[in-house]
Amino acid sequence: MRKGDRVILTWTVPNATTDRQTIRVLGPTNICREFAPKLTECPQPVGEAPAVVGSTNRSGQKITDTYTDLLPAQSEADAPSAVASYAVEVPNRDGRAAGLSNQARVPLLHTLVPPQNFQARVTSQGVVLSWASAPPAGASEIVRYVVRVYRRAEVGQQQTIVGEVPAGGEQSLTDSDIEWEKTYNYRAETVTVLEAADKGRVQVEGDDTPEVKVFADDVFPPGVPFGLQAVFSGPGQKPFIDLVWAPVTDADLAGYNVYRNAEGAVAIKLNTEPLKTPAFRDSDVASGKRYTYTVSASDVRGNESARSEPASESVP
Repeated sequence: MRKGDRVILTWTVPNATTDRQTIRVLGPTNICREFAPKLTECPQPVGEAPAVVGSTNRSGQKITDTYTDLLPAQSEADAPSAVASYAVEVPNRDGRAAGLSNQARVPLLHTLVPPQNFQARVTSQGVVLSWASAPPAGASEIVRYVVRVYRRAEVGQQQTIVGEVPAGGEQSLTDSDIEWEKTYNYRAETVTVLEAADKGRVQVEGDDTPEVKVFADDVFPPGVPFGLQAVFSGPGQKPFIDLVWAPVTDADLAGYNVYRNAEGAVAIKLNTEPLKTPAFRDSDVASGKRYTYTVSASDVRGNESARSEPASESVP
């Protein structure tokens, strides 16, 4: 696997010789690399992994080993055929080996430095991620560069791609697919993408930004109700004033609050629990008085919006 200028190699440690004898002592593993589509031999290993003691763990499973190789900067090239081929060679303690392992190839595409000044802030629309990335100088018809942003919940290691945008300049991305009152970690990377007819789509990830932690605290009230109307009804029955308004469409809406202000008195809230529908009947009215009403919206976490434009009505 390639990440920026690093190539991370993994392999299983052999547990038997070519004549099927159990291996007791291994020598160090030779790391072989060639800037060509195929390796034929390994006269000059580019690295060496220390010898591993034992080839299986207590449960009998094979042990894996790993080595990280650093690509020389001059080896990178944005050509579809430019690859580095790797293999490992595991000798015994006498320096004898059965030959090269299977070969793994990585593209030699250029990668860009990580985005700079990566930040996250919580808004009513979600978490807004912002950063700056250098304009890519090597973009072409077959090579392009994108900034990819990942999200990881504080509990667990699973990562989700939030989105990606073409690299270059001051940029931002909004993650609306979050759950409120949870903590998330975000990181970004620049990805080099090559699309050639004979190679298909090849991607190489650049290095990561430092992770940014953010707590998605919902302190944002719903939208303010609008279109409030007040209509008096009374002849032949107990007088009342009906109120109606346009519904608020916020997903976390809990309900509405109705406030009444009688002439010469302070405003009072008429409902004890949030109203589930955008309507209310006020039957506690008296003849000869004029009443002014406003409505607010509240969400499931108790955030309350500002009050609507007032609506007034008189009782004859």
